[in-house]
Amino acid sequence: MNDSENTCYGFDLCVGGYFEMPTSDARKLLPAHLEPLEVQHERSILAITAFHFNESMVGEYDEIVLAVVVPPMVESGKPLPKAAFFPFMVGTSTEASREHAIERWRLPHYMKDVAIDFDRSDDEIEVRVSDDGAPVLEMVVTDHERSRAGNSYMCFTTDPEDRYKVNILMEADHAEHEEETGSLTLHEHPMNAGLSIPDVNTYPFREEWYGKGMQTFDRMVNF
Repeated sequence: MNDSENTCYGFDLCVGGYFEMPTSDARKLLPAHLEPLEVQHERSILAITAFHFNESMVGEYDEIVLAVVVPPMVESGKPLPKAAFFPFMVGTSTEASREHAIERWRLPHYMKDVAIDFDRSDDEIEVRVSDDGAPVLEMVVTDHERSRAGNSYMCFTTDPEDRYKVNILMEADHAEHEEETGSLTLHEHPMNAGLSIPDVNTYPFREEWYGKGMQTFDRMVNF
């Protein structure tokens, strides 16, 4: 499945938050072979991650990923991922990046360019996503003590023919904390259609912030 070589993307910035969501929503968004990871009874995890990519085979672009967190697959001889995701909606700022991610990684996308704006201050960053001026979401992620990291993640995707898994390595200066100082505002929009918006927490229980670095995808495999 796909090329045998790894695929690398350079980024200037990557920020994300993990928010409690109803498990009933998570189950509707997931395919039958995946289970949501619950943070407490009937409360699963919505992960929202925003990137500014400055180096890729399809040029520079911004990306926002909405995913349900699921248990990772344990693989002999490989590190246990920090988290495993099933992305149910991806938005990008360019058509080329969208076509690339659909063809190569089978990622589900909102099929229009969206604007993803990053407003950075000394200790926080606000991500604003809009569609032809209509708001989609706003997320604030706050900074914390940083250290150099090489963190492994796992991503699951599907298409009508099969189901897939890919391992991802994130290498950059990294901050992670559970201070609950960030925030999330979701708006009624097709990108958020699978979510019961009033029942998603408006603050993250975990926040991550990566500085300039590299995202490396292993070869995607069927499972």
